[in-house]
Amino acid sequence: MAPKKLSYQAARRSPEELVKHLKSFKLEPKFSAGIWCFSPPHSRFHEKYKPDLNIERRLEIAAKLSDYGLKGLEAHYPNEINEENLRVWKQFEKDAGIKLITVIPLLFFGKEFEFGSQSSPIEKARRKAIELVKRALMLNIEMKTEFAIVWPGIDGYENPFGIDFTSMRARFAEGIAEAMDTVPGVRLAIEPKPYEPRGHIIYGTTAEGMLLCHEVESLLKNPKNKKMLNDGYTLCCLNPEIGHALMAYEDLPYAYSLPLSEGRLAHMHLNSQPLGNYDQDLNVGVVSPEQLDALMYVLKMHGYREWFGLDINPERMPIEMAIKISIDAVRASNDHINELDHESIAYATNHPDKARGWIEAYLVRARTRQLKKLPPLPPIKK
Repeated sequence: MAPKKLSYQAARRSPEELVKHLKSFKLEPKFSAGIWCFSPPHSRFHEKYKPDLNIERRLEIAAKLSDYGLKGLEAHYPNEINEENLRVWKQFEKDAGIKLITVIPLLFFGKEFEFGSQSSPIEKARRKAIELVKRALMLNIEMKTEFAIVWPGIDGYENPFGIDFTSMRARFAEGIAEAMDTVPGVRLAIEPKPYEPRGHIIYGTTAEGMLLCHEVESLLKNPKNKKMLNDGYTLCCLNPEIGHALMAYEDLPYAYSLPLSEGRLAHMHLNSQPLGNYDQDLNVGVVSPEQLDALMYVLKMHGYREWFGLDINPERMPIEMAIKISIDAVRASNDHINELDHESIAYATNHPDKARGWIEAYLVRARTRQLKKLPPLPPIKK
């Protein structure tokens, strides 16, 4: 399945054009979730609170969420999807009406990647990582997915002294490009994260992920890939996650605007996260809901039409409830931003000297259920 063009995301609009767009365009969230969310992960600190579930049982639970809005699943290769269980996944797609949207190479778990996967200075480990990506890309073609996510979670360092950072980054980018040229026509979505499990992960922020995208595309040599690039397709894109961005103290709408501005937001992972801290994967909207609203608004501004992926770890509640809560949070935020006064917001943004404090005062009123208890908001003096 050929990837879609994402260039629509990068359209620049005048203030008048933007207001017209905001009034006419509405986000239509279609939801996916990682199949890993359906069975408890390993923890350093406590026993698992839920029983381990095999893939078949997880798919049974996912199928029951189709009517609620879950229409896509994501899986790692080879632990969650592989050549032996492809028939299970294909039958599930037919029966449940839920699509497998990405096959993700498992580059961070095996002990052979102790010193990195594609960035490893140990050539045997690096070659294994590159071959793993190639096989995952082949399965993406087999399953007619839309993209492949790559997370460099084990690629990094703890002690920075003496590390040849340039070579480390080059090895990773060249490995990605080699895999993409071997299995051409598959879009990759890089998922940045600043730390954990490594003390410092390379390409850990959204901006660093964008640099990797440009580097990888500059290295592609396969004629099919080069033709797609020349035809306006972006082949190395991003899959930013709310939790990872906030671990790096990034501002969500600004961070997501970076790939949007170049047509590189292939997918995203949604959850909640306190600033900094360890990667908590809380349900969407339970921490800093104002950041979720601001993120949804920038997605609306850019006309985002791709998936809303859920990457959550509900340790103390059923996964079914957690997914429903997260879907509800996105839908509620979407309804909220659609009802805003886009014309006044655009004016205040572009004339800050004439609307000092107006957006903050307006948002306070837009978020309260007791509007009559607040004094009326004075109109903007245009």
